[in-house]
Amino acid sequence: QVQLVESGGGLVQPGGSLRLSCAASGRIFSPNFMGWFRQAPGKQRELVARMRDGGFTNYSDSVKSRFTISRDNAKNTVYLQMNSLKPEDTAVYYCNFRRLTSQMDYWGQGTQVTVSS
Repeated sequence: QVQLVESGGGLVQPGGSLRLSCAASGRIFSPNFMGWFRQAPGKQRELVARMRDGGFTNYSDSVKSRFTISRDNAKNTVYLQMNSLKPEDTAVYYCNFRRLTSQMDYWGQGTQVTVSS
């Protein structure tokens, strides 16, 4: 099992910034992905960004150039720096850990990000 604890959500004005953090604990095996998904009301959960333990990253087209994902493998922690936030970024953001050998997914409890003036 893998446990994920998220922090950093909140309310921010359009154009502002937020940083999300997610710490993983438990049976952390490589290779793996750690990343972020989001779900807005009435919409499906979608990938925002994810990062392999080896460094490979991929981003949703909607957040490229505005969001940056990073991770500290020694701390089993992934970060999402979100800049130039837009109202359409409003969603519950979920941390995800995927064990690549088994394709097993683990999820955090979610953190609300609201972009509004």
